[in-house]
Amino acid sequence: MLQILSTTLLSLFGWHVDKKIPKENKIIIIGAPHTSNWDFPLTLLALSSLGLRFSWIGKHTIFKGPFGIFFRKIGGIPVNRKARSGFINEMVSAFSARDRLTLAIAPEGTRSKKNHWKAGFYQIAVKANIKVCLGFIDYPTKTVGLGPTLMPSKDIVGDFKVIQEFYHGKSGKYPEKESTICLREKEIALFQKKYGEASEVQSNDPTV
Repeated sequence: MLQILSTTLLSLFGWHVDKKIPKENKIIIIGAPHTSNWDFPLTLLALSSLGLRFSWIGKHTIFKGPFGIFFRKIGGIPVNRKARSGFINEMVSAFSARDRLTLAIAPEGTRSKKNHWKAGFYQIAVKANIKVCLGFIDYPTKTVGLGPTLMPSKDIVGDFKVIQEFYHGKSGKYPEKESTICLREKEIALFQKKYGEASEVQSNDPTV
């Protein structure tokens, strides 16, 4: 029923869902571009219309009160942006402990324009040895869906070029707020230094 309802709601608002579904039991789905509060409900509806059971990450502040109960029911995982919580390792452990897990992450980390993406999704994928699925939302064509999957090669610069090429031409509700698809030099240097030693990669920012 939820799948039918989600499909119907999207259709009523004129949105089309690209119906590609990843076959992997464990995978990270990234979503971009992220420029509007509308991105979240549209993504929830799209993934629900595909029949995917998934988990997603949100600010711990939105999980208070009755809404918190609801958000957890639909797969929400609260995180504190200011906490030094070892989030990367927690997510890797979650993938290791489960037979199936689909984790949705917005790598921009914010709706405001930034000159880089957060690298957490890539770190988790490398350490957990799982693929990344390139999810997208394109407001001009009113299309939302899932693109190809990428197995991190640990050549983070090369992999991000592939990611850049896929998202080229896809626009958010507010294109001027789209963050640049690249990493900070210090993060690239860390990966190059730790190449082949992915288990040592850490992050103190749980909103990656």
